[in-house]
Amino acid sequence: MGFELKNKADNQVLHRNDLSGEDFNTGRLVESTMDINLPFADAKMQQWYFDGIRMGYSNWHYHNQVEMEWKGNLDMVTLYFNMKGHTTINNSHFDKPFELGKYQHNLFYSQKGEGTLKNDDLFVNSFLVQFTKDAFLRITEGANDVLKRFGENVMEGKTVALSPNSLFMDINMLNGINAIVDCKYQPELKKMFLLSKSIELLVLQAEAYNKAKNSGPKFLKTEYDKERIIYAREYLVKHLDMPPGLSELARAAGINEYKLKKGFKETFGNTVFGYLAETRLELAKNDLLEKKKSVSEIAFELGYSSVQHFSNAFKKKFGVSPGRLGR
Repeated sequence: MGFELKNKADNQVLHRNDLSGEDFNTGRLVESTMDINLPFADAKMQQWYFDGIRMGYSNWHYHNQVEMEWKGNLDMVTLYFNMKGHTTINNSHFDKPFELGKYQHNLFYSQKGEGTLKNDDLFVNSFLVQFTKDAFLRITEGANDVLKRFGENVMEGKTVALSPNSLFMDINMLNGINAIVDCKYQPELKKMFLLSKSIELLVLQAEAYNKAKNSGPKFLKTEYDKERIIYAREYLVKHLDMPPGLSELARAAGINEYKLKKGFKETFGNTVFGYLAETRLELAKNDLLEKKKSVSEIAFELGYSSVQHFSNAFKKKFGVSPGRLGR
């Protein structure tokens, strides 16, 4: 038995598969999409796996809060990213449950485990990358001290988490996940691309831990303030074509400008307008690669004052003009 999921209320088996880490060692890229319909939830799941690496993207729509029991023995390292909703994961091999709210992540390893999984919101959107033990140790050979220490625990078969508390995702993690989900390359190139992105996400997690550990006292003290900063980020992304000023964004989020500026930088590792610029340029790059829009259309839709302004910003970030990338 690789993995089993049950409804805790009536002990009904909801999902079961016999996959183990060895099944993900295929030399070719395997992709699949699955729709799940349960009495209390509907979900769409995508997965990709190759060379001891598995990636999974899921969107859950729960009809009510539910607690599920899970049991597994995949013996894999798991990078977990939670983009929407609030999830509580309990593994009996850890000292405490782990809570993952909006835009939070962590890194886990356990040879096998069992516990509970509970949704605290009706909509949950998550992404994970899993490495077999051999794949993880191969990829992290010569890595920094954070991943070396984590790898030593993996090598000894010890249950371990990167951080005792979940960390916040930054724009680079979100862009990396979106690039994986939206990737349109042919299988041979796609496999290389997914490998590079899996390593990139692992590096970003290690760096996020370093920053959190060395950042000193936190500016945001309450859960309410953290929720307001997350709302500000969502509001900003929804209005990329006509972005709000700081005062308007602060009013929309229900906090003052000072708290918005300090809290946003602490949570997402960038200023409000730095985050806005990064997001717009990453979206522009994806549109250009898909060749569905012209340079002028993209510049206009993303709210740039002129095509020249957009082109200069794009070339500064990516080292190539949007016109050349879009060919």
